[in-house]
Amino acid sequence: MSQPTKRTRAQESRAAIQQLYISMRHLFIRGGYKPLGVSGEAMIEALMVLRPEIYGSISDPERVELEGLNYIFQRLPQGIEECRYIRLVTREGFEKSGFQPIIPAKRRRNCYRIDDEQMFIEMTNGRSDIYDILTHLTFMYIEAEKIRRNSLDAKGRKKRDWFNLEKIIVQEENGENFNREVACTYLSNLLGRTFEETVEAVRRFDSTAKVNSLFHIVYWLGKLSIEEALDKTDREISFSSALREKIGHHIYGELWAQNIKRFLFEKDWLQRPVHIISSNPHSVMNTLYGFAAVSNEQFEVHHLEELARELSHEDRQEMRHAVEDYALRHGMYQLEDTSGTNITVQIFDTLQIDPKSLPAAIQWNEEYILGKKPILLVMDYAFGEQAYEVMDELLKPFELETPTGKKRTPFTVESISIMGKAGILEGGKGDIMVPTAHVFEGTADNYPFENNFSRQDFEGYGLNVCQGTMITVLGTSLQNKDILRYFLRSSWKAVGLEMEGAHYQKAIQAASKIRKSISENVKLRYAYYASDNPLITGHTLASGGLGEEGVKPTYLITTKILNQIVGG
Repeated sequence: MSQPTKRTRAQESRAAIQQLYISMRHLFIRGGYKPLGVSGEAMIEALMVLRPEIYGSISDPERVELEGLNYIFQRLPQGIEECRYIRLVTREGFEKSGFQPIIPAKRRRNCYRIDDEQMFIEMTNGRSDIYDILTHLTFMYIEAEKIRRNSLDAKGRKKRDWFNLEKIIVQEENGENFNREVACTYLSNLLGRTFEETVEAVRRFDSTAKVNSLFHIVYWLGKLSIEEALDKTDREISFSSALREKIGHHIYGELWAQNIKRFLFEKDWLQRPVHIISSNPHSVMNTLYGFAAVSNEQFEVHHLEELARELSHEDRQEMRHAVEDYALRHGMYQLEDTSGTNITVQIFDTLQIDPKSLPAAIQWNEEYILGKKPILLVMDYAFGEQAYEVMDELLKPFELETPTGKKRTPFTVESISIMGKAGILEGGKGDIMVPTAHVFEGTADNYPFENNFSRQDFEGYGLNVCQGTMITVLGTSLQNKDILRYFLRSSWKAVGLEMEGAHYQKAIQAASKIRKSISENVKLRYAYYASDNPLITGHTLASGGLGEEGVKPTYLITTKILNQIVGG
């Protein structure tokens, strides 16, 4: 009798990811669930099997994962730990109400505190946004259960450390001073962590913008968990009927794209060659206008990288405003989002840019610019599946209502450049990845393409450069070392992972190869810089951002994109 085949850890992990997504889609269609009910427990079980790197010690029954908590609370609305009821909604008119929007530090989503117990969170970025937040909430409830278990004795009674934390919270709310070392001692027992680890975590939370103190978070996570266990007051997550009806129908992406094309139409620019760049909303602007806006009398800089580092410092807000103001007066137009996508767009008229003020790294071809009059369309980063929605809608012809019906005007797209952050599988933070194909995790979808960038474009600048397949993952918070090693060492030979590439490429191929709404020969440029290496402990996204390490690769990629456009 043959022995049953034993699954590898990577196979178990991939099955857990599929289980999570099946559960989340089921609960979304159903309209709600209790995180510690039967359905919620299925998600918790799958996440515990997966044990994502970003959630560190999630599987430890006693030790609370502190870096993971800091990571998720930068992506969740401030005060969510106090809310027993969480409701995910679409854009339903709250932006016109008296409720003040709460915007997390690291996610562009509007949230509204309805009352002491309820938080509404707007989901307008597609399914990836919903999966992202449900994964973070599931992790939050797992850690809350650890706090509860550490706070109660064998008979279910609250421990002395918990009562002391209650007193500290009252003092903190009243603005009174308290002995932080004594407080950290009580807190360390409730967290199952050492005193040193607790002190460091308290300091990290205090220095994180738009996140409550660790004392506050631990108290409220523990409080709601204890009340559910002892008093049967369940926590709940629900989805509005409007959200379930609208998701996946490109409603926000269509409005966003129409606003952009209407602006170009009104400027009579639709016939001019347009170069789409997906990147952050500052590197192109700073490269084109930074030297002109900031005089050398203020400080002496001679290279673009030096200028970029100066502009990236927190205390240089006035200087950043000066660059933006100058740009808006010299050919840059900023289209703030009103559609709900939360994707800002900048449009640059190259005819209004003074080539004499450009950095030496930019190879400006005056004859080409005057002859072709290219337009640069810079769009802020999309999120996961949202990339398909916005690119698909953007590449369609502009439709204008006329007395005789709809008039379709083609959109002249010459090139599409995607610059993004990604996890690297061989290398470190700040290194560069040049993809040759995008493979969509968990599906049979793969997208080989001809990249106008190659490894040679980025060599010789002091950065490690990798070229090969990129994996478009369902969520960066759902990866562990076993899956990532499989992608790296198998015949896929992946160099990195990100969340948008396959979605962008699917939209581009549909527009250029099938719908023929843009040229089949549209130039494509993809380049990513490493935000983390999830295979190295301490180098995951939860360990912190790139900081100044990200300046060099960001501006190197920006320069290479611009030179291929404005160099003719």
